[in-house]
Amino acid sequence: MTPSVSYHCPCLSTGPVPPPPNTPSSSYCFHPLHELFFCEECDAVRCNRCVSVEVSGYYCPNCLFEVPSASVRAEKNRCARNCFMCPNCRNTLSVVPSDPPDADDGRSLVANLSTVGEPPFFLYCSFCRWDSAEVDITFEKPTGLAAQLQKFEDSAPDSLEFERLKEHFEPFLRASASSASLSGYPHAAHSHPPVSPIKAAASSALARDIPGVAKYTPAPRGRRDKGARDDISEYRSRVEVGGTKDGANVDFMRRLEEVSQVAALGQRWANSWTTTLRSSELKPLRVPLRSKKTKRCPACRHILIKPEQKAQSVRFKIKLVAANYMPALTVAFPPSPDPIRQRGAGTKQAPVEDTSGAGGLHAGGTFPFHLALTNPLYDPIHVRLAVQRQVPPPSSSSAPAGSPEKARRPPFAVSLPQSAFPVAAFAEAWEYEDDEDMFGGDDDEFGGRGRERGATGGKGKAVGVLERRANVTVVGGEVVVGRDAKGLVKFNMLVSYTYRSDDQLVEDDVRATPSRKEKVPEMKTFTFYTVVDLGTIIPRSRAD
Repeated sequence: MTPSVSYHCPCLSTGPVPPPPNTPSSSYCFHPLHELFFCEECDAVRCNRCVSVEVSGYYCPNCLFEVPSASVRAEKNRCARNCFMCPNCRNTLSVVPSDPPDADDGRSLVANLSTVGEPPFFLYCSFCRWDSAEVDITFEKPTGLAAQLQKFEDSAPDSLEFERLKEHFEPFLRASASSASLSGYPHAAHSHPPVSPIKAAASSALARDIPGVAKYTPAPRGRRDKGARDDISEYRSRVEVGGTKDGANVDFMRRLEEVSQVAALGQRWANSWTTTLRSSELKPLRVPLRSKKTKRCPACRHILIKPEQKAQSVRFKIKLVAANYMPALTVAFPPSPDPIRQRGAGTKQAPVEDTSGAGGLHAGGTFPFHLALTNPLYDPIHVRLAVQRQVPPPSSSSAPAGSPEKARRPPFAVSLPQSAFPVAAFAEAWEYEDDEDMFGGDDDEFGGRGRERGATGGKGKAVGVLERRANVTVVGGEVVVGRDAKGLVKFNMLVSYTYRSDDQLVEDDVRATPSRKEKVPEMKTFTFYTVVDLGTIIPRSRAD
């Protein structure tokens, strides 16, 4: 399994510290970097689970026609133009007239196809050669096919039954909605989501005192609900449910000769109402509409993602993704030693043991790994890494050796650089004057010297800063796996980075004194958690 790094979103956590990586809830708290957003107002990470989603527009993916929101429900979330899908292969169908008269020359036949418009017209698939005439669906005009096909869908028994259900319950739903908006009980405010300002203004206008009209006083909840239930008349369906259709399907399955005669589950689920087991009875489908969505921060309601309104455009007006604010981390194992080079160095030399981790994390071994940090900001940053220590329960000190509290501790130890290290600012490739600026930078950007390659102590070759190039810094870490270890090498890592804020004061501010204008830019620090997954431990029984 390839090592990976995921980022923590605190929306599901009860505190600022994420859960341990070995718990089942940990997988729901961490996400890849490209799936996260960043709110500048809250200075916090957001994910798709916690953001508020709003639909900014609807469009057809086939003709790219922008559909007004008012007509989406009336058209049942389908394109109202001549956009249809083949029920067999999901290819776009084209409108063709009836068979044109025979011609001696093939070129004249192609020319007549665009001029001859003899009804009836039908839908044709150029991929699987399916046409709507097989299911007795033809059209008298080549335009407005969606309205003509809508008549077939509206005449279906299921569609008529649903419309009758709506008419039966609509008075009750309207009365319930009006009573809930006018009632002053606290449960009504907590049980319903927040309404829009327009609906709130309308509700307050309806609740005003009108001269000559008695004020509405809602009855107690239990009595009102009981009376409302008594007012609903018994519903009777148009068609009695029977086993005629099921019996026909059983007979069809008994006489089945080929599997292709049965419609697949995906084909049957794509239909709006009626579903059939026979592939020969599948009908053309109107193309479903797509939507462009706006995402907001759940705390401050600021917009994080806002696409352009045009359906042809794939750009965004606002796009606050976390990859533009947080350093990207990638983890990998160093390449294993080449056995061919070892063999050429001499026959008396002992083979070097493979401790790179690329061949697997064997129990009882020590394996180095590399962490590459990429700075997306236009300012240099100072990064500090720390492994989150799992705090044992309070009863673990007095628990015996074989207790579950003792077993919760990870069977491995991770070493990371203890001191902070700089990462150069982001710049385009052509902005570097020479190779020295691109592959090596000044270490005194924050007022001090960084450590040289291979850093501290006896682990200078494994733990520390290994490489600097452009806005990427590679640091080395080390993991020591226990002799009886099993499971995953997975640990939470705290990342803190500091950068200079270049926010300047407004020049025309009369309250700004010279001392304030010459203020040194402040240093800002941002902290977030990540989870590093290095892979699965190979037990000693398998390793040997």
